[in-house]
Amino acid sequence: MAQPEKSTKVYVGIVRQLREMINKDGLKPGDKIPSERELSERLNAGRSSVREALRALELLGLIETRRGEGTFIRDFRGNQLVQLLSTFILQDEKAKDDVVETKNMIEADCLYLAAEKIQEDDIKRLKVWIDDHNFEDEEFFREIAELSDNHLFYRIWYILNDYYKALELKAIPAEKEEYHLLLDSLATKNGELILNRHRMLRKMSTQ
Repeated sequence: MAQPEKSTKVYVGIVRQLREMINKDGLKPGDKIPSERELSERLNAGRSSVREALRALELLGLIETRRGEGTFIRDFRGNQLVQLLSTFILQDEKAKDDVVETKNMIEADCLYLAAEKIQEDDIKRLKVWIDDHNFEDEEFFREIAELSDNHLFYRIWYILNDYYKALELKAIPAEKEEYHLLLDSLATKNGELILNRHRMLRKMSTQ
């Protein structure tokens, strides 16, 4: 049973490296990414692991492969669609409330899944990242969504997050300590504690 866990961890690490590489190189939607062989050499990873990571990114809609041309970055956020729908649908107050409520529910589900799969090194890394960066809330939950290792939840969260941003709601920012407490709750794998810490972060009633 140890081998699949190890393979999954390798693949998740490569996905993270690929994202960092794309950001570092300043690649944008429509740009071509290096070939599988080049990525294998650049990331110092086996080609099979790189292929698995690319397959996952394509499943998420982040990249697309064009036969005979290569692999390209997609505009996975679908900003035009989000803006168009927000113009018509999200003007309704009930629809706005539904987006916020559903986003919170998906975040909670991602937290539960991440708690089952997160490693001590992941928690340490995120704690250092929290202390060393002035990050946006969505950046933190993008990490959690990735650690949940569920592609469908990941995509749903991304879409809901874009809808949420389109609403331009005024949210009370959370303190770094609240993110630390939420990470500590993941280490306990206590579902009730995780939910309470998440509700505290979101300034929701914990009753």
